[in-house]
Formats: sequence, structure tokens, C-alpha cells
Amino acid sequence: MMHWDHLLSARRFGLEDRPISSTADARSQFQRDFDRIVFSSPFRRLQNKTQVFPLPGSVFVHNRLTHSLEVASVGRSIANNVFLSLQERDEIHNKELLNELGSIVAAACLCHDMGNPPFGHAGEDAISRFFREGKGRELKDKCTQEEWLDLENFEGNANALRLLTHRFQGRRRGGFALTYTTLASLVKYPFGSGLNPDKPKYGFFQSEKDTFTRIAETLQLEKLGDDPLHYARHPLVYIVEAADDICYEIMDIEDAHKLKILDKEETFSLLMGFFDEKEDRDFYDKKERVFREVTDLNERVAYLRASVINKLVQLTAAIFLEHQDDIMAGDFDGSLMDHLPGREQKAFETCKDKAVGDIYNHRSVVKIELTGFNVLGTLLEEFTHALQHPGSKYAQKLLSLVPGQYNLTGGSTYERIRSVVDFISGMTDLYAVDIYKDIRGIRT
Repeated sequence: MMHWDHLLSARRFGLEDRPISSTADARSQFQRDFDRIVFSSPFRRLQNKTQVFPLPGSVFVHNRLTHSLEVASVGRSIANNVFLSLQERDEIHNKELLNELGSIVAAACLCHDMGNPPFGHAGEDAISRFFREGKGRELKDKCTQEEWLDLENFEGNANALRLLTHRFQGRRRGGFALTYTTLASLVKYPFGSGLNPDKPKYGFFQSEKDTFTRIAETLQLEKLGDDPLHYARHPLVYIVEAADDICYEIMDIEDAHKLKILDKEETFSLLMGFFDEKEDRDFYDKKERVFREVTDLNERVAYLRASVINKLVQLTAAIFLEHQDDIMAGDFDGSLMDHLPGREQKAFETCKDKAVGDIYNHRSVVKIELTGFNVLGTLLEEFTHALQHPGSKYAQKLLSLVPGQYNLTGGSTYERIRSVVDFISGMTDLYAVDIYKDIRGIRT
């Protein structure tokens, strides 16, 4: 059984030999995590990475940066609601750290997408397909079976942990040197690649296996298996996941309305599906008053969206507290969203079905996916070929474009390939397209 007194630690990864600053400082260690992420270059680059829809022209829709900020806001609200109940529990002794649940979750939410490559989830598919079906297959015999699973099933979640903890060349040890608890709260799938072939999601690459093991053992996460290595989630992961799910599904409905993929009636119907006219009488009364004053259609949609998110925040916090014993034992099944009450569960599933059926298959989204496959496939082909044949002048010129923090000469073939993937997955959509044009000689 996991315990909050072990799960909440302000110890910093890579800086274990340094004393922890006093909790009396103006900023707690977890607030420092939040600030450190906000001011980082990888976080800023999220503003030019696709969320779902193409980066905006005249109509603003979400990118990875705005999505991450909203997830952090929702996650903090859920965590603060949980804290209000947990603080009354006598068996939790470290109330000072418990008070930081909102800051911890907000920091983890901020960086939950930092490992995602350009072009949204299509970018993940493009990297995986290059190694699974493209010319990257030629490198398979140079890697172990476990290493190859990392490459042919590229996972943005695992890449986030690597980005935050790996000591890139010329950088300090510990990567971002975040607290152990913030890092653990980020790992949605606390096991390595290949554990679940039916759903190839995982939380750490082979290169970070020892890193995650150290984090898990320090926080005393529940161990579920030795071979393959498998731990229970840190409890706060469930809150980060719920915040992401809420923002992803509900905000996509609002974006689809702005882009005229969904009309007014359909948008209202999807959002109003979360409310019952009898059980949510206060909401209906307030909505009527707001709509008398607010006539702008987009503002009305925004009001409904905010009301849905507020309701889901309250419900997911209650679900977490209701199932806390199972969560702490590592026995909780599914996500918090899977345990929503009937009406809200049905409404959420309806939004998901609409997103999968109409929104994610919209022409604009499909075009982004095709661009991602072509651009990232070409970049991977060119850079991995140059990595294997560094003697040619062309290869030398191409590899000179890779910043010095990525080690292309030392370590195993797997480690050098990882460095190429690090470089390409860290690109923004626009930079990836620019490099692609330069290589293909089609810059205008």
C-alpha cells in the first residue's frame, strides 16, 4: 500500500546530494518546478506544435502550449478539491507537502506533452512507421529487442520523461532537475515498451529504465512485477490524466465549432448533454440569466464549455476520493473518467465518438497527418543514413545542423539513433517543414 508521506518528496532528480531548501521560502519546491518548466525552451516550442487542428490562421484554435496551460489549470482545481478532504486524515503526517498537491499536479500537467513530436499524434505515428515499415528497419539488428520496441512504437509520454531527466551533452545532470514527485506524477504508463502489445503505450524508454526505477523506489510506488518491470501509477497521475482528458475532449468541441466543423445545434447538444434539467436546476437558472445578457454565439459556447469542465472537475475529485484505497493499493482499474456517473459518462462518450467520427477525420486534420508522415519520414531517413555513413561530405554537412547537445558520436547505435530522434521530435511543426524544404531543395 502506497502512503502520501512517501509519495510526496521535494528531492530533486540528479541533485540528490544537495539539501532541500526550506519550505519557508517564498516559492515551494513544486512551485519552482512549475516556473522552471514555464521558462524552458521546450515548453515555449509547444506554441508551434499541432494539438489537433492546423496552426491558426484567422481563427485561433489550440496548440500544444495553450492545451498544456489549460490542463494545468484544470488539474490544479481537481487536486485542490482532493486536498481539502485529505487534509482531515490523521494518518497523513506531512501536511505541508500535502498542501502542495495543486502545484505538483499543475507542474506535471504543464509538461505532459513536452515529449510529443511535431504534427500531433500523427508525428508519433510517423516516427514509429519509419522504424517499423520504412528504411529504419535496416537498423533493427543493431539494437536489442527491447530497444527496438522503443523505436518502432515511439511514445510521446516516454519521450517527456527522457526530455526532463536525460543529461544532454553540455547540460547539467538531472536534466530539468525536477522533484521526484512531479516526475512520477507525469508517468501515465509506469512500465517499459512491449508490456501491452494490444495498446503500445508505455512510460519510459530503455535508456530511462534506471531513471524511472530510482524514482519509483524512492517514492515507494507499489511494484506490480519484476519481469517485465511494472509499477502502479503514482496516485496523482490519475488527476493529471483526468485533466488532460477533460480538456482534450471538451476543448476540441469548442474548436470544432469555431472552425464550423460543428454547427450551433450540434455543439449545444453535445455540451448540454452533461446536465439534467431536474438535478442541475441551478445551472439551468444561471444559464438562462447569462444568455439573456450574452448574445455572442462563441461566448455562449464558451460558457457552456466552462460549465461542463467545472462539473467534471467536481466529479473527478469525488471519484478519486471514493476510490482512494484502491488507488493507493495499485488496484484501481481504468481512469477517473471511466467511473463518471451514467449521464456524464454517456455525454463524455458521445463527445469522444463525435471527435473520432467527424473532427479527427476532418480534411484539415488529415492533411496535417499526411504532412507529418512525409516530413518526419524524410528527416529520419536522411539523418539516420548520415549517422551510419558519416564520412561523406553530404553527411557531414547534414549532421552539422544537429545542435551539440545531441551526442551523435558516442555510445551504442541505439543511443545515437535516440539522439537523432531527440533532435527531430523536439522540432516545431514550422522548423521541421523548413528543414525538409532545405534538404529537398524546394525552399521558395
